[in-house]
Amino acid sequence: MKVNVGFTDRIIRVLVAALIAGLIANQMAIGMGAIVLGVIAVVFILTSVVGVCPLYTLLGINTTPKT
Repeated sequence: MKVNVGFTDRIIRVLVAALIAGLIANQMAIGMGAIVLGVIAVVFILTSVVGVCPLYTLLGINTTPKT
């Protein structure tokens, strides 16, 4: 698949995932909310590492710089 997540987007995703992890670790998010947020955090980390966001592909979004 073609990379469609730019560097700045990746950094933001990792920071948001870290924030979510902090909320869960400090038990500010509990129960089903913590599970949903945890899944979102994992998706953000995976899409940051791989550089491909399936939702961006469906919507035709590309945050990589034009070359």
